[in-house]
Amino acid sequence: MFQTLYDWFWWDRLWLPVSLTWSDLEDKEGRVYAKASHLYVTVPYSIVFLVVRYLFERFVATPVAASFGIGDKIRQKAPDNVILEKYFCSCSRNPTQLDIDGLSKKCIWTRRQVERWFRKRRNQDRPGLLKKFREARYRLFLGSLLIRRTTREVWVGFPKQTMLESQYWYYILEMSFYVSLLFSITFDVKRKDFKEQIIHHLATLTLLAFSWCVNYIRIGSLVMITHDASDVLLESAKLFNYAKWETTCNSIFVVFAIVFMVTRLIIFPFWLIHCTWVYPVEMYPAFFGYYFFNAMLVVLLLLHIFWAYLILRMVRKFLFGNVSSLLFGIRVCDARIN
Repeated sequence: MFQTLYDWFWWDRLWLPVSLTWSDLEDKEGRVYAKASHLYVTVPYSIVFLVVRYLFERFVATPVAASFGIGDKIRQKAPDNVILEKYFCSCSRNPTQLDIDGLSKKCIWTRRQVERWFRKRRNQDRPGLLKKFREARYRLFLGSLLIRRTTREVWVGFPKQTMLESQYWYYILEMSFYVSLLFSITFDVKRKDFKEQIIHHLATLTLLAFSWCVNYIRIGSLVMITHDASDVLLESAKLFNYAKWETTCNSIFVVFAIVFMVTRLIIFPFWLIHCTWVYPVEMYPAFFGYYFFNAMLVVLLLLHIFWAYLILRMVRKFLFGNVSSLLFGIRVCDARIN
C-alpha cells in the first residue's frame, strides 16, 4: 500500500512535462541536478539556525539593545489565583461582564479586582521590547546574509539545467531558515497576522521543495530574491522604532513600503508569475506540476495584497494622522513579511 502511494506521488506525469521522466534529471553529461533526498539536510541545518539564533540574541543582540537603551519594563505581576488562572488559560483572556460577575462570586473578590487581575495577567504575557528587538536584529542579520543576485535566463535549456553550487546553498539555507521559523513559532512574538504567517511559511516551503525536485531552481531563486529585498528594510525599521529613533524609523519605513510595493506587487506578479505562467507552455503542454506551482505563487500574491493593504493604511495615517502616537505603524504591522 505504501509503495503504491509512493509510486503514485512520484509519477512523472504529475510533476514533469510530457516526454520527460525522473531519469532525465539524473546527473550526467557534466550536469548536476537537485535531488529530493537533499531536502533532509534542511532539518539539521534548521536546528543549527536555532542554536545560532540563541547565541546571537544572547551575546550580540542583547548588548546592542543595551547600547540603545532598550530594555524590558518591569511589569506588575498578577497575584496567584487558581480560579482566575484556570479561566484565563482555558476559556478567555477577555471575559465578558457576565463572566466577571460569576468569577467575582467564586473568588469572593469585587468586580474591580477581577478586572484588574485580568489586565495585569494579559500584560504579563505581552512580549517585551527587548525580545522584539533581539528577534528583529537576528532576522536582519540572517536576511542580509541570504540576499544574492542572478541574471541568468530562466527557461533556456529547461529542465536540463545544471545546478550551481551557489544555488544549492541558497536553497538549503533558505529552506532551513523557514523550517527553523516553524520550529520557533511557539516562543516567538505572536503577532496579529499569526495565521497569515503560518500560511506564508508553509506555502514558501512547499514552493521551495517542489521547485527543488523538478529543477525550477532558477525561477525559485528569483522568487526568493524578490521576497528578501524588502525584509531587511522592515527589520531595520523595527530596530530603530524600538530604539525610539522615530525619524530614522520613518525614513526607512518609507523606503521599505516603496520596495515592497515594487517587488511584490509589480515585479512578482507581472514579471515572475507571468514568466512561470506563459513561457513553460510554449515548450511543453501544461501539466499538474505547472498548475500546482503557479497556484502556490498566487497564494503568496494574495498574502502580499493583504500586507500591502496594512502598509498603505499605515502610510495614510503617517501622512494624515498623528505620527507621534502611531510611531508610523510599525507596532501595528510588527510582522515579518516574507
